[in-house]
Amino acid sequence: MSNVVGYARVSTREQNPAAQEAELRAAGAGRVFIDHGESSRLADRPQWRACLDYLRSGDTLVVRALDRIAGSEVMAIETVNELGRREVNIKSLTEPAIDTTTPMGRALFSITAVYAQLRVDTIRENTRRGLAHARAQGRIGGRPTVITPERLDVARRMRADGDTLAHIAKVLGVGKSSVARALGKIESAGVHDVVATKIVDDTPGRGPA
Repeated sequence: MSNVVGYARVSTREQNPAAQEAELRAAGAGRVFIDHGESSRLADRPQWRACLDYLRSGDTLVVRALDRIAGSEVMAIETVNELGRREVNIKSLTEPAIDTTTPMGRALFSITAVYAQLRVDTIRENTRRGLAHARAQGRIGGRPTVITPERLDVARRMRADGDTLAHIAKVLGVGKSSVARALGKIESAGVHDVVATKIVDDTPGRGPA
């Protein structure tokens, strides 16, 4: 017998997931798994893991929005595809395109997933081209092009949330060693000083203060 299973998540322990839970139960969820104070970038959230273990072929996972279970497009695509391989449906209460319980919903999601994957692949391809251009200009390795100040800030926040170096690298579309080197530098020099210095150095006509 198939079941409707809900999953809710709040980012901090001060937030109340009651509204999410109520919406999921109103949508037919007989059981709801709730994570408190857990980042969506972490795959090893306790109740999320319990939810995945509980789900069986033919079940439907209901969430308020896809960002409750995944913190990036890459993670979302991988998660939904894995559920699909297990023959588990997924339905978002706030995103009509995320509903694999009907033929039309599956078709819409497939199109959405294709475009999302295309965006991810485009970012990675642009990164590879940037590296190739940097090498052609004599900047072997092209590390400043890979770990920009923006990516460095994202990597720092993800690491603080407990993400692994491998997962951070995958989300950013760079090598694990590049992430490790960048984070190693800010640990010794101070996060804010390093980011600020990098931004000033990259501004035309300006140097470090």
